[in-house]
Amino acid sequence: MARALTKVSILESASFRSLSEKLYDAPIDSVAERYSSLTEGLSAPVRFFSSSGRAEMIGNHTDHNHGYVIASAIDMDVVAAVNVTDGDSVTIRSVGYPAFTVRLDDDAIDENLYGTSDAILKGVLKGFRDRGRKVGPFIANTHSTIFKGAGVSSSAAFELLLCEILNVLYNDGKMDYKEMALISQYAENVYFGKPSGLMDQLTVAHGGVSYMDFFDPATPSAKSVEWTFSDLKLVIVNCGGDHCDLTDEYAAIRSDMHAIAGAFGKKVLREVDKDAFFAALPELKNKFSGRAILRAMHFFEEDERVFAAFDAIKDRDADAFLRLTDESGRSSYELLQNCYPKGDVAQPIPLALQILKRLPDTLACRVHGGGFAGTVLSYVNRRDAAPYIAYLKKLFGEKNVFGVSVRNFGAIEVTL
Repeated sequence: MARALTKVSILESASFRSLSEKLYDAPIDSVAERYSSLTEGLSAPVRFFSSSGRAEMIGNHTDHNHGYVIASAIDMDVVAAVNVTDGDSVTIRSVGYPAFTVRLDDDAIDENLYGTSDAILKGVLKGFRDRGRKVGPFIANTHSTIFKGAGVSSSAAFELLLCEILNVLYNDGKMDYKEMALISQYAENVYFGKPSGLMDQLTVAHGGVSYMDFFDPATPSAKSVEWTFSDLKLVIVNCGGDHCDLTDEYAAIRSDMHAIAGAFGKKVLREVDKDAFFAALPELKNKFSGRAILRAMHFFEEDERVFAAFDAIKDRDADAFLRLTDESGRSSYELLQNCYPKGDVAQPIPLALQILKRLPDTLACRVHGGGFAGTVLSYVNRRDAAPYIAYLKKLFGEKNVFGVSVRNFGAIEVTL
């Protein structure tokens, strides 16, 4: 079957051209070619959807102790070309991966499918049904520019893509971002087998730069803050390793923080008074590991950095924001200690950070996301970005360095 839409016909859409400029920092011809390529094997009418990756700007490992985070949708995304179909199933055909099909009523949790897209689709469908939302059959051809296992939330992007497709096609587009984020987290926790918090899903569902409060993790709040630093380019470097085998390392951060909170009769550090914590250091030092105490210090001080960074963005004070970014990175390295796992002599994240710090064009840098493996984030002036990125690609590989921009939309239908 021929393509349902050509690049030329897509470019004729004023709606597509307008939205494309807001979603991508890329030539519109290449964007249209990418979308057109996904219509192979589909018939008219085709509907397009896009769901973003995310960058954690500040607030490293604070969400699981009910703290604050600033994160942003970015212009890495997963795109789907979709046909509504008859029948009782959903079929996903992703570029570079085998196609798979899931029945609409298949809610069996299968540990053999942990970590797969099949499991995510099953979990999303079950999450919709459990909330009384409608599901229905469709076929989607997808392509992703979000690399897996390196901290930019490929799983959350796919989850929210599926949610937005079902929301638009079968629920009149009436679902809000929080509900879709919670369904996505449910799919990831229960069906995908990853005990993640809600930060990734909430960022992608909300879109733009989000100032998030996890005081009530069941219903966290997200407030938009306008990103006015258009002269800054975010550069994400995949410096090696993969998050997939590091569950115990991430769990230890949470358990260390919870242990300190427990000393005050609380479940999480958000419930503990910062001054009381520091006043109790003599007693805590005799009962807990130094690592647990240091990680608690990181939580209290990182939360305050989030407040300050929010003010810096609102006040358009780029210098303050970049200074806070560097401070956050040092805290993650020295206090949180999530830059390399125990026994790791390769230490790709520390090496990448030290290289970045020595480049004169680096304005700020920090470990990005979960840590231990994966990515680091740096900021560079947009005018200096091309040679900066080219140099980093020589060091880390052509496919491991990404210049990205803040995107004001998370998961969205791209209308023609």
